[in-house]
Amino acid sequence: MSNLISHDVIVIGAGIIGISTALKLQTEGKQVLVIDRKGIAKETSSGNAGAFAFADVIPLATPGIMQKAPKWLLDPLGPLSIHPAYAVKISPWMMHFWRSSWKDRYENALAAQATLMDLSKAALERQIQSVDGEALIRREGQLQLYEGEKEFKAAQPSWEVRKKHGVKFEFLESPEAIAKIQPGIDSRFTHAGFTPEWKNVVHPAQWTQYLADAFKKLGGEIAIADVHSIKLQAETVLVKTSQSNYHASQVILAMGAWSKALAKSLGDNLPLDTERGYNTTLPSGAFDLKTHISFSNHGFVVSKAGEGVRIGGAVELGGLYLKPNYKRADVLLNKAASFLPKLKTEGGTQWMGFRPSMPDSLPVISYSSLSTRIIYAFGHGHLGLTQSAGTAELVADLIFGRQPPIPLEPYSARRFN
Repeated sequence: MSNLISHDVIVIGAGIIGISTALKLQTEGKQVLVIDRKGIAKETSSGNAGAFAFADVIPLATPGIMQKAPKWLLDPLGPLSIHPAYAVKISPWMMHFWRSSWKDRYENALAAQATLMDLSKAALERQIQSVDGEALIRREGQLQLYEGEKEFKAAQPSWEVRKKHGVKFEFLESPEAIAKIQPGIDSRFTHAGFTPEWKNVVHPAQWTQYLADAFKKLGGEIAIADVHSIKLQAETVLVKTSQSNYHASQVILAMGAWSKALAKSLGDNLPLDTERGYNTTLPSGAFDLKTHISFSNHGFVVSKAGEGVRIGGAVELGGLYLKPNYKRADVLLNKAASFLPKLKTEGGTQWMGFRPSMPDSLPVISYSSLSTRIIYAFGHGHLGLTQSAGTAELVADLIFGRQPPIPLEPYSARRFN
């Protein structure tokens, strides 16, 4: 074990949240070290849909959702399910989820989510400009599709919520109108909402690597190591890893779904769990995709991933350690083939990732209970890429002791106490 190595800030986690935060701090003059057990974007930040989903302001825990809970257990391949082997373990999280679905908590979470989305949308544009990253951004909008007028009308309250929070959209009310934006969709989809300001990255792993390269060009460092512990000392924070010991003035915990154990060791027993998401990435030529497509009532999306097409989504509450159930990816691919008749399904690569999920769908962006020298930035669910630039700016405000532009109480580590 080597001698102690000192930095201004250590960021634990090299996913999109950790890298965005490290880059922001390095830009503002801090000497930053990023530590990750695998490397840059080697977990969920590589396999997501690549979308900046600023229109998705509605939390998962909506009023009345618990009435559907028994169906989740009965349909292990449905869009929202609980793995039977994990049902008992996730019950405390489910209790918080149930309470978060009450109208008062839901309204507060919705407002907080929309506020963070507004900040993150503006922060993303600042980030793109600062790293000259426009070539890696796709500004192609998003289609949210509905099978028939009844399904479309049932979705109107969600569009009213989006309208209230400033999301721009237009409705398409015929297969012909839909085909003008995206040809090749089965005619059963008669209605859609189109959000023209929706953005995607060329590829989520490529974007994270691009930001990491910008970080390193500014003098930032990245180390590959397992973090064993974080210890508060008199004037510094000690980070013990499998390779070396480091100390810093401040430490940021941004390990996504793996943040729970370290946060607990610091005195914060948070209801953090995982939304296990599945996808299949098809090779170039699989489908001529013009825009991001969301089949919301079936729980999956179709997006570009580099030159290929990625079909994925759904939510499986199953923790970090159960084996993947790739039948879920098969179900999504088969549905996509039915909905997009010209889709070529051969040659795909399957993937499963762990979305770090809090019961109220809000991340933790907060000082730890132990010390203001340790800051949390995790729990973004399926919105990590979306909220990464905004989270980075808020964490920088906490690091420098500045007044954040939005209230941070809704994202506090102590909100479930």
